[in-house]
Amino acid sequence: MPPVKWYRTHTSRTFFSLLPLRLKPRFSARRLMHWHPSPGATLNSQILAEACGCAESLGGSKDGRWKTSIFFYRAMTRDGAGGPAVQQHPDLPRELLGVALHERPGLYFSIVRAQRLVLQADAAFPQVMEKLQSYRIRVALNFEGFQYQLGDFCLRIGKCVPNNSEALRGIMMEVEYYPLTSIEKSKAVMEDFFDIWQETVAKKSLPGQFIHVDSNFSEYGLSDQYSFQHTAVQYATCLQQLMAAVTVRG
Repeated sequence: MPPVKWYRTHTSRTFFSLLPLRLKPRFSARRLMHWHPSPGATLNSQILAEACGCAESLGGSKDGRWKTSIFFYRAMTRDGAGGPAVQQHPDLPRELLGVALHERPGLYFSIVRAQRLVLQADAAFPQVMEKLQSYRIRVALNFEGFQYQLGDFCLRIGKCVPNNSEALRGIMMEVEYYPLTSIEKSKAVMEDFFDIWQETVAKKSLPGQFIHVDSNFSEYGLSDQYSFQHTAVQYATCLQQLMAAVTVRG
């Protein structure tokens, strides 16, 4: 199959599709962006629809749905037999963040933000936590939407909603660039793509914009070579920004 080209004539950089699908690396560089509403603006599903329309206007082809789930765990206190509540061991974190990525259903990632740890576990980890009764899920959120193939890019545009609810908590986009696995080497390409994306979204005159907040991967002991742990950390950062935006609007 001949390579697919994707480019915009008003930019200095041209993006080519260089790799056939079978040669795309297992870990590709990614960047997450979230929608930041203008002051006083409300979040609604029309913004999500317009963002999907922007992906299609750039030549993106819809390639199915995706969903990533995030769980907030809070440490439980247990009642001693006939006595007061027993506190958990002081070395154990009070809070955990669990991430189930859309493309890795067999894995589960746990993030301890206080200690800057990201751990990879089996998908059965939530069931183990439930049986141990050491942590309880306080909040469960889903990031879900449509996936678009755009040359060497893959765009995943979706909404953030509570589990078993359609109450909109945020809008975000995951951008994957297949040819590169180095975060540093992919930086220029990602920034150029972001500029093109912002220009496209600006034409819609929407009340807000997509922004990207860098995750400090080195704090979690992660290298320049991209991995699923990097994605999990980015989702944690993205969620933190979305929740902060909700607090400000509230």
